[in-house]
Amino acid sequence: MNALAATTRNFRRAATILGLDSKLEKSLIIPFREIKVECTIPKDDGTMASYVGFRIQHDNSRGPMKGGIRYHPEVDPDEVNALAQLMTWKTAVADIPYGGAKGGIGCTPKELSKSELERLTRVFTQKIHDLIGVNVDVPAPDMGTNAQTMAWILDEYSKFHGHSLGVVTGKPIDLGGSLGREAATGRGVVFATEALLSEYGKSIKDLTFVIQGFGNVGSWAARLLHERGGKVIAVSDITGAVKNPNGIDIPTLLTHKEATGGLNNFDGGDAMDPNDLLVEECDVLIPCALGGVLNRENARNVKAKFVVEAANHPTDPEADEILSEKGVIVLPDIYANSGGVIVSYFEWVQNIQGFMWEEEKVNNELHRYMAKAFHNIKNMCQTHDCDLRMGAFTLGVNRVARATVLRGWEA
Repeated sequence: MNALAATTRNFRRAATILGLDSKLEKSLIIPFREIKVECTIPKDDGTMASYVGFRIQHDNSRGPMKGGIRYHPEVDPDEVNALAQLMTWKTAVADIPYGGAKGGIGCTPKELSKSELERLTRVFTQKIHDLIGVNVDVPAPDMGTNAQTMAWILDEYSKFHGHSLGVVTGKPIDLGGSLGREAATGRGVVFATEALLSEYGKSIKDLTFVIQGFGNVGSWAARLLHERGGKVIAVSDITGAVKNPNGIDIPTLLTHKEATGGLNNFDGGDAMDPNDLLVEECDVLIPCALGGVLNRENARNVKAKFVVEAANHPTDPEADEILSEKGVIVLPDIYANSGGVIVSYFEWVQNIQGFMWEEEKVNNELHRYMAKAFHNIKNMCQTHDCDLRMGAFTLGVNRVARATVLRGWEA
């Protein structure tokens, strides 16, 4: 099942549980605006190249729309639509005053020079500048984009609208970026894991963890779990996988990855087949890479007691049902990986105030938001007698529906 079908299915289940009016349900699922633009740039060799850029703005009933911009050859409109919708529910679950959006350009970033990427970003910004803004739609980095991309968007946007630090988040620190933003998603995953485990009288210190994906989110989650005394027994990324039943020394592995560019030939553990990682014996499995990695083929073999979804949509609905039958507790992505957007919100707040926070304050506030959201999800689970995924979806959808009705959607 693709991302859009799965997200829509979760939304419809939540709408049924909440007893939403069918007209309101339809209104909530249709995107507010879909933008598609042509971006033509001169390449370094003098030839011209055209790319398609787009932005899907899903909902703005609770505040400006928020979501990443990805540069990827297969930017699929369906997937971007699903991710924009997911951002609407995710920001509502975290109780930050945003709606959802997502966008991107169909290109292969590694085949473009830095100056070509800059020209492409600037042309894209010129095409959409009057449809984004501090109080309209606030983009952020995603796959294939980074702080430098955000700096170019900020500069190009400011040529039209004056100095506007809050138009994007995930910026370099020197241009109004927030301290703590780089580690935010991984740190949020760890705070979410702590909240979940404490429900069951457990703590990170006593448990074993398997982490799929060792990019920004996976490596920060691994580092912070290791610092808290958790035993990370296996990790993988696109280069390979490594395991050590006695616990991997994460700082040493990070040094090795920085030096060699991958996990292969690490002497602090044994190489393993990356495909076996998801079914490795452990207490907590944390998928941090791609969507759809847990499916009906492998779900029955998952041996973890808890699955914390640090990636977007890592568990197919079929796998969800199988894991539920097995008694595996799944902490859903729209809560578990919301640390990034919460700290993006803090960055936006700091830009609007013109007053920057210390890193300690950023991390303390992130902890407070993650703990509060988990408490609210548990309340919804008890009210509606549902699992954590439906608890999170009903919480998010209910908040957006209430805001929509209060604003007067039928007029």
